[in-house]
Amino acid sequence: MKQLFRIFTNGLVRENPLLVLMIGICSSLAVTTAVANGIGMGLSMTFVLLMSELVISIFRKLIPDSIRIPVFIIIIAAFTTVIDYVLKAWFPDLSKAMGVFIPLIVVNCIIMGRVEGFASKQPVGNVVADALGMGLGYTWVLTGISLIREILGCGAILGMQVFPASYQPILFFVLPPGGFFVFSLFIALNIYIKSRLKAPAVPVESGGSGGHCGSAGSAEGRDSPGTDGVRGRHGGQA
Repeated sequence: MKQLFRIFTNGLVRENPLLVLMIGICSSLAVTTAVANGIGMGLSMTFVLLMSELVISIFRKLIPDSIRIPVFIIIIAAFTTVIDYVLKAWFPDLSKAMGVFIPLIVVNCIIMGRVEGFASKQPVGNVVADALGMGLGYTWVLTGISLIREILGCGAILGMQVFPASYQPILFFVLPPGGFFVFSLFIALNIYIKSRLKAPAVPVESGGSGGHCGSAGSAEGRDSPGTDGVRGRHGGQA
C-alpha cells in the first residue's frame, strides 16, 4: 500500500508531468484560457492515460517488442476517439472550445512516455496508481493556470462574473505570453516548495561539543611545545 501511495503522489508533485518533467506543454497552455477547458482537458487526458496504461500492462507480455510502439499508438488512439465522441455528444460546447487538442492527445508526450517507460514494465496495481497520479497532477496544474488566467483575463470564473463591471480585463493573460508567464510562476512555486521541504537542518553545536573541541585544541597546543622542547633537549645533548 505504501508503494502504491508513493507512486500516486509521485505524479502529483515530485514528478509532475508539467512542472517537473515539462512535457505536454503545448496543448496545456493553449486550452487554459478558461477553467472549464482546463478541467475538461485534464480529465480527458486522465481517462486516456488510465485506460491505455491499464490495457498495455495487462497485455504487456503478449506485445512483441519489435512492434510495441505501433501497438501503443493504436491503443491510445482508440481511447482518444472514445473521449472525443463522448465530449461531442454530451459536452459539445467544451468539445468545440478545445478543438483539435482532444484528438491530439494521441501524440501527447505524457501518455506515450508513461506507457513506454512504466506501463509496459509494471503490474496492473502500480500502473493504476501511476496513471491516476500523473493524470490528476496534470489536471490540477491545468486548473490552477486556467483559474488565474480566466480571473485576470476575463474577470470571471466558469462564466460567472467575480469582479465589478468597472474591472478592465487584462488581455495579456488570455494571450499565449500570459499562459507562459503563469506557467513559469507555477514552476517557480514548485521549486521553492521542494527546496524548503528538502532543506537540511542546520546542526547546532552543544556546549559539550565546543568544550571537547577546545580541549582537543589545548591538548594539541600543549603537545607541540613539549615536542619541540624534547627535540631541543635532544638537539642540545647531540
